[in-house]
Parts: sequence; C-alpha cells; structure tokens
Amino acid sequence: MTPKPTLLSPSPLPHDPRTPLRWLATSAGALLVAACASAPEGTRPATVAGKKPVTFEALYGTTPSGAGKVDFSGRPPTNLVWLDDARYLWPRTDPETKELRWLAVDAVTGASAPFVAPAKVEAALAALPGLKREQALPAALADAGRMDRARKAVVFAWKQDLWYWAFAADRAVRLTDSPDVEEENFGFSPDGKRVSFVRANDLWVVDVAPVAERRLTNDGSAKVLNGKLDWLYQEEVYGRGNFGAHWWSPDSTKVAFLRLDETGVPIYTLVDDVQEPIVVEASPYPRAGETNPLVQLGVARADASGTTWVDLSVWKDAEPLVVDVAWSPKDELHFSVQDREQTWLELCRVDATGKPSQLVRETTPAWVDNHGSPTWLADGSFLWFSERDGWKHLYRYDANGKELARVTKGAFEVRTLHGVDERNGWVYWSGTEHSAIGGDAYRVKLDGSGLERLTQREGTHVANFSPGYARFLDTWSDASTPQEVRVHAADGKEERVVDANPVPALAEHVYAKPEFLEVPTRDGFRMPAMLVKPPDFDPARKYPVFQHTYAGPHAPQVANKWGRDLMFFQLLAQKGVVVWVCDNRTASGRGAVSAWPCYQQLGVTELADIEDGLDWLVKQGFVDETRIALSGWSYGGFITSYALTHSKRFRLGIAGGSVTEWDEYDSIYTERFMKTPKHNPEGYAKTSVQKAAKNLTGTLVLAHGAIDDNVHPGNTLRLANELQKANKDFDLMLYPRARHGLTSPRAEPTLARDHAARNRATPAHPTNPLSPATLDAESPLNSVQAWAGPPARACTESGMRSIRMCSVAPLPPRRPIWQARSRST
Repeated sequence: MTPKPTLLSPSPLPHDPRTPLRWLATSAGALLVAACASAPEGTRPATVAGKKPVTFEALYGTTPSGAGKVDFSGRPPTNLVWLDDARYLWPRTDPETKELRWLAVDAVTGASAPFVAPAKVEAALAALPGLKREQALPAALADAGRMDRARKAVVFAWKQDLWYWAFAADRAVRLTDSPDVEEENFGFSPDGKRVSFVRANDLWVVDVAPVAERRLTNDGSAKVLNGKLDWLYQEEVYGRGNFGAHWWSPDSTKVAFLRLDETGVPIYTLVDDVQEPIVVEASPYPRAGETNPLVQLGVARADASGTTWVDLSVWKDAEPLVVDVAWSPKDELHFSVQDREQTWLELCRVDATGKPSQLVRETTPAWVDNHGSPTWLADGSFLWFSERDGWKHLYRYDANGKELARVTKGAFEVRTLHGVDERNGWVYWSGTEHSAIGGDAYRVKLDGSGLERLTQREGTHVANFSPGYARFLDTWSDASTPQEVRVHAADGKEERVVDANPVPALAEHVYAKPEFLEVPTRDGFRMPAMLVKPPDFDPARKYPVFQHTYAGPHAPQVANKWGRDLMFFQLLAQKGVVVWVCDNRTASGRGAVSAWPCYQQLGVTELADIEDGLDWLVKQGFVDETRIALSGWSYGGFITSYALTHSKRFRLGIAGGSVTEWDEYDSIYTERFMKTPKHNPEGYAKTSVQKAAKNLTGTLVLAHGAIDDNVHPGNTLRLANELQKANKDFDLMLYPRARHGLTSPRAEPTLARDHAARNRATPAHPTNPLSPATLDAESPLNSVQAWAGPPARACTESGMRSIRMCSVAPLPPRRPIWQARSRST
C-alpha cells in the first residue's frame, strides 16, 4: 500500500496510484467508454476539424496483445546512468534489431560509442550452459546497477547461478554452482572483490578471484530470513520490489543485515482455482494488531569469523521496526528504529560491541514517516530529513547529533536530496518550492542561504546529477507534452537536448488541455484539482462527471506532468464526460501538516473534502449532479466504497482492489495511520465499509484480483457478503489469477457476450432508487448506463440481483470489446 506513484506517472497502494487508471482503462474504464457510446447524441465523440478522435482501439489496440495501439508518449531514453561528470551510460534497445546495447555518451556533444562491444560480450559468455547467442547481451547487460563501483565488471544470474565478468577479461567466471537453489539480492562489495547474496534465506559472500564461497549465517528457513526482506518490510518500509536486507561496510570487511523471524506471524491463504491442480499459497501476513515479524540487526564479518548483534532490547516493549540501515564513510553503522505504531523515530549509531546510542529523535502530532539514511559530509556531520514543523525539510547535524543548521525552510517540500558538492558548498535537491503540482531542481548553500531554482519550464522535472555535481540530466514533461530529456550544467543552464521526443500522433488527435485549479474546502483549504472538459464543451449543457480518486495520505494524483492515463481522460471527455481529479487535503502532497487530519480516521476527512470539491464543481453550472461517478483502485477503491456507503452524492462507484475493513490490511501501513485496533476501536468502527453496507446508495461496482496478495480478495468478498445480507444490489468482477495489478486477460470474450445477454435487464429496487433499469441492445454495462445514459423504463424483478457481473456486450461492428479491454495491464 506504500504510495510510489502518482496518477499521472507511468506506473498501484493498497495502493499504488500507478495501477488505478491502467486497470480502469482496460477493464471498468472500457465499460464507461462503451456506456457513453450508447448514451444520448450529445455524449458521442467530439471532433475537431482536421483532428482524429481518441478511440479505445487507438489507446489499447484491437487485440489482447495490443496490436494497432497508437503511441501517444514516444520513447525517450530512460535508465541513464552517469559514468563520470562528462559521460553517461545509455542501456539502449535498438529499435530495428531489438538488441540491447550499452552506449557511453558524451553528455555535452552527444557522441556515443559502445561501452562494451557486443561481440566481446558474446565471446565472454560463450561458456555459459545453454546460452544462445541472442541471450548473451540481455543476460549480462540487463541491469546496469549490477556493475561494480569502478564500472569495470558486472555480476549477473544465469540458470539460478551467479556469474562474474570483468570487462577486460575474455571469459565470464562462474561464482556459484547450485542450480537447484536460486541466489537472490546479490551485489558487489565496495572494493569489487566480493559478491554478497542470499541462498535459501541465508547470507553468503563469494570472492571473485580466486572464487571462494563463505556462509555467514546458518539458520535460514521458511520462517527465518537472513539478509532478505519479507513481503511486509519490502512493501511498507524499504520499497516495493526491494527485498534486499544486507549492506556492505565501506571497507568491504563487514556486512550488516536484518534477520526476520516470522514464526509467530499469521498465515494468509490464497487459492488459484484456475490452475490444475489447484495452487494454494500460504504466506505470512500480519494484519493490523496481529504479530509482526521479529527483527534483529547483525553485523557479519565477511571472512565468516562471526557476527555481532545490535542490542535492540531497550525497544522490546515497543515491538520495534528497523526501518533504515546505513554505514557512514568512517565505517560506523547507523540505523533508524520506530515503535510499532510509528509515533516516533530514532536515528542511532552502533559501537563495536553492538551497543546503540541515539543521535536524533523525531516526533510529530500524528505519525512519523521514515525518510531514509543520513547524507554524510567530510567532517562527519550529516544532512537529515525531518517533518517536525509539518513540512519535509533538510537539517544539518554534527557527528554526535547536535543540530547545526536548518538548510531549507518554508511552506514547501524537499522531496529528493541529490547530494552535496562540498567543494563549492552547494546542496542539490528537488521539491515543490515553485509548484505543488509540479517539481523542480534546486540548490542551496549548506547554511541555508543562496536558494536557486535550476529548472525554469512549468511542469515536472526529474533530475539525475552526475557524481561530481557538474551537470544533470533533466527529464521534463507537462500535462500536454510527453517527456523530453536534456543535459543542464550545475547552474541550470541547458547544454544539450538529448531527446525532444516529438510525438506526431499526439498532434494528429483531439486533445483538450487539462485545466489546473485550486478548490476551497468548507474550512478554506485549497485543494489542487484537474479538470478535463469535452472538446466541444458547452457551458449551457449538463454533463456527467467521472472523478478519479486515490485519496491516500500524502499520495497526490493531480500533477502537471505527462502520463498515458491522460489519454484515457481524453477518451472519456470526447464521449461527453467531464473528468475531475481533485486531491483531498490529506492526499494533496502539501506537507505532512495537510496529511495529519486523517490520523486515526481514514476516510472521514477524505470524503468530506471530496464532497466539497463536488460542491464547487456543481456550482459552475455545467454538471449534472445526479450523474457523478467515483472510481479508484486500492486506497482509491477503499474511498470509493466508503463514499457509496457514507454519502448520497454518487450515482456510480467503481472500487478496485479495495480495503473494506482496516483491520484486514497489513499491520505496518494501517497502524501508521490508525494505530492498532486495540488502541483505536472507535476509529476502526467509523471507517468500516462492511459495517456500513446497509447504507449503500448508488450502484457500486466491486473488482478484485482473485489472488491479490497485497489487499486480499477477502476484503471484497466480505463486503459482498454484507451487501447481500442487507439486500443491496451491486456489481462484482473477479479477475482469476490476478494480483493487486491486473496483468493478463481474465476471461473469454464469449463469456462476456453471453453474460451480457443473460443480464441485459436489471430491475429497479425501492431500496436502491439509483439502481439501473432495462438496457438497450448496445448497452455494455447496466450500472454504467444508469450513470452516463438516459433514464430507461423500469422492468419487473427477475433472477439473482445480489451480484451482477461487470460484463461487456458487443459493440459495432459486433466485436466483443473484451478483446480490447482485458489485455495485460
């Protein structure tokens, strides 16, 4: 559930704002588009002279594989890695041959040359068992991050073993020989002479010359993880997809690591009924209030001569979480520890015996977020992130934890620290000083003086600085322009356009420029909002509204940057729908101070703000307030289902991957904002969707991956059970074999067609006055038709009404739209 992405970024919380719209566009979103196609004439696609309308097929292709999809974003270079202050590495896939190449590029002139000759790679890897020629480059060069610090060698996995290749050598060297057991989380020591890895949940190191393995831990098992994170810690603490939990000392003689004991952690079971035989997954998953994994921090000597354990006993009663581990340049181990409910955080230093001493302690009026490791300076002092005043800023401390200076301050956030050029006295960072819905690169002196904004174009800039801070790569976009890449000098002066990324298809299609607004709440908070109107917008008409939401703490969706989901908004707008994205205060990204009001009552403040945003929109005069749809995934699914059971403002809600009871989601995320159920029973009760099922108004569409290991499908099924008991009508779509993000087709087009035919008539019920009625022959989804289309005549009740599967009927030319919408997301 950890927020990673925003609405307008290319990539789910419960909870990743990346998934929501991608899922929506390829599943429920398709239903909205199709519904509009059968709505009144005014909702049909708008056109502009000389421009093509945005079609569903243009966005998602005409087949499950995406054939025929139009490229609206271009292909600017990504994953660029600085080699030094003058050159960067470009892992480039040739558009013609599809072969991967590493190019070394002169940052100023653009001249490039192979970093490693392809023929040399193929020759060096020729001895790998079962390796074909065309597999050599991807095997060795797949991840530039696997190089040593000197950029002279790479370590990679092949057939579940590790291989080492020094670029000057003629052959790759096999480091491990255990093809039946996978080596995980591998990486070089700082001196490049050793590689650490995890095998069967034990920590190992291997010398690269001569090759010699050493086992550093001996108790790894299904319940005990050494040097490797479990699902909970990677999802909610160290970052989704990052399971690594060991860190080399700068002198390459020691490895700090986490040991996680999951013996007491409850097991959650998922069943893949599609597989034959049926696959049962049983995984440790602590829900709010349940037993967390027991964490220990150890320092193993790389020669396998022993381990020193850090004494965490002082925090035993707080059920501690070790949320960060880092070495200072002086080979001193530091770590950050929090209590279970994350109401405080302490940065500590460890002595040679394993005894910790506190350097900094953080508290706030609510929870404390973990912002990562200190950034050390040559004199032993360090820079440290804190939100103590309600905004994320940089502070400077001496080596013993005494505050020396406040480096940044103001009503803005420092979101990324790029580093410090000590020779010239500059701290480089990115944040929101200029725009809360954009992002810029800045520099400031270590004493807090001389603040300079380095990027000037309105929009969002993502900076990547060279090792010595001589220059930076800037990836820029706004809500009408796909990403462009440029090289800038350290003072912000543009030196070269790397890729202007022209996208002809974008200019050929109708595109209504999104409007960015600030909308007041009842108490005066200014919420950021984005509005996309139909291209033929008529202020005298009344339009249905589609509102996308995520709403989770400090996870903004409104952003002035490019994302492919913007084109889906265009598709809806061209069908006669007003698209509305409005960040409630707690999701706005405007400082921790704006997020704290949701503490211990997730959903309450969010819904009030969402309603205030709609009040403002309705007052503009062009909105049909009887046809407002709310949609979101993960946390957005929670707030959607919460809204339809706690408000009467919404005709339709599409809730995907939803948390429907907060004591059913994982402990670390939930307790950060809600405390444990024992300590906040009232908060858990009033934020429950399941307990409020009897209050459902409008049409609720529930969607969930059947083997979602993040937000478990039990959340949706238990809500379905409560809705059935309350005699409430709703729609349900389960995606077999799907997890928290939908990744492949989930049903045959014929099933969708047949189900639509069987369920074309849906009764109106007195207990749910907004329930849809009979549909016309081309209507794809009764609930969406009730929102976006005209009123239809009532019909008599028949059949099961507790659950209506979200289905799609054939659209002209009688081809199931499922083929386009249920492909990989």
